[in-house]
Amino acid sequence: MLLRLAAVQESRDQYPSALYYLNLYQAHYPSTAVWRKMTELSVTHRLTGYPNTWRQQVALTFRRYYPTVLQTLLGVAVAAGTLLVLRRRGTARGWWLLYGVYLALVGAFLNVFDTPTTGLVCRPRAVLMTAPSAGASWLSTAAAGDRLLVQGQEDIWFKVLWRGRTAYIRQHDLVIVN
Repeated sequence: MLLRLAAVQESRDQYPSALYYLNLYQAHYPSTAVWRKMTELSVTHRLTGYPNTWRQQVALTFRRYYPTVLQTLLGVAVAAGTLLVLRRRGTARGWWLLYGVYLALVGAFLNVFDTPTTGLVCRPRAVLMTAPSAGASWLSTAAAGDRLLVQGQEDIWFKVLWRGRTAYIRQHDLVIVN
């Protein structure tokens, strides 16, 4: 349904809305074909945040299999923990230590390989500032549909990555996708 909505919005020349629906689809079902369509739209309308590199292709492949790998790791953790609890009298300390190391590795997998939070600029000519303040210096102007990596939030401002630099954008100018 999201892909249909994106096609309808694109046919009506509403590319920010089309990119929004494509980003929503991409967040739940990573696909190289959808990413290619997003980069095509971004090149056509001169938008930023849609890299078409080999690194992006590897990241897409990884995100596609991330839930399955995570479910498998957690399933093994539950099964191993249950076995250790049921056989605790005959279990050596080494097995418990190994189980603890395994849980630490699963925790590292969760924290290190989590997908970054991204947002789409939803208003044309959204102002990017150097600090989270209306009195801060003006950095640039973002177009509707630009894709930004969100690094945090301060009051009514999102801290984002804009062309390799840290910038701040108001909350009402950015829609969080994932």
